[in-house]
Formats: sequence, C-alpha cells, structure tokens
Amino acid sequence: MAEWDGATVPTIDRLVLRRWRGDDLDPWAALNTDPEVIRHLGGAPLPRADSDAIAAWHNRVNDDEGMGLLAVERRADAAFLGMCGLHHQETYPDDVEVAWRLASQHWHQGYATEAATAWLDHAFGPLGLTRVISMTDRPNAASLAVMARLGLTFDHEALVVDDGEEFDAVVHAITADEWRARRARGRGSGNLRVWRQDVRGGSA
Repeated sequence: MAEWDGATVPTIDRLVLRRWRGDDLDPWAALNTDPEVIRHLGGAPLPRADSDAIAAWHNRVNDDEGMGLLAVERRADAAFLGMCGLHHQETYPDDVEVAWRLASQHWHQGYATEAATAWLDHAFGPLGLTRVISMTDRPNAASLAVMARLGLTFDHEALVVDDGEEFDAVVHAITADEWRARRARGRGSGNLRVWRQDVRGGSA
C-alpha cells in the first residue's frame, strides 16, 4: 500500500519536489492522456490504473532507495506540474536515469531543468553516484534541449524497452566529475534550499 504523505524532498527556487499525494492522481492521470505529452510515449493514453500505479510505485522506490520519480509542485501557488526524479529504467538496471514529465501547459518555462538540477545534485551528493543517464526519442527536441542545458552529452542510441513497449532512444549521460565542474562554474538551474535528511530511504 502506498503512503500518500506528500513529504517534501527538496525545496528549490520556484519548486517543491515531494512524494506523491492522493490529490495528485487526477492531474497526473490527465497529464498522461494529454496528446502533446503522449506523442513521445508511444502515442496511446495511459490507463488510469497504470497512471496511479506509477505514482504508488515511485513512493515505494523513495522508501527503499531515497530516490524515485516524484511530484513537482510550483511554490507560488502549489500547482501540480508533473514529475521528475531518479530511477532505474528497465533496459539499464545498473544505471540511474534522471527523467521528467510535465503537463504541456508548463513546458518552456525552465521547470524541468530546475527540478532535474536538484535531482542531479542529490545523485552526485547524498547518493554518491558516479554517472547518471537520461533518454528520450530523437523527435523529442524539448527533452533533448533540457539534457543539453543540464550538461548531459550524447552517449549512444539504443532500442529501449519501457513497460513492455520498445522504442528507439537517444541516451545521454553525465559523470559526477563533469557535474561538479559544471556547478563550480555556476552552471545549472536552481538553488537548493532544503534537502531533507529524514525523508524515506534515509539517503534523501
């Protein structure tokens, strides 16, 4: 059973990154049927049960691993924007991927870059990871642009399986040393205000 506590992970300039709550499930389901979103996810709307299951699963991932694809909320008005975080993608079980999915009305405002920056700080700080990947299909210019702003660079192309569906993916990556050098130069988006040490998993 998922614990829908909505506990805050970090708070950054414009966003709160937190665990899923029950009242996120309706807007999350709507996001997963938005034609602008799903055209990069195989083109078929995600069934409500599957949408709910993703949120529940990632709260459990946060319990167990101190990461997960968690909710993104705008600080100014508490609006639910979508999700962002770290997880193990099934084709790459030994790697950690940074990923995001925001409602289309919130695109092109820098939110994905800001949220992913905080998660990469977490990946290469408290979690002690040495490399993080990110992947999308080649037509997804918006996600590729976010990867570029984050400093991820092309690694390879691959046939990726996601929830039983295959798609041709472009995989980008960044190492801990590359990320730290980038942050030392003042690159990246968002100033980390709080990263709670008592959130599920013990390392978040």
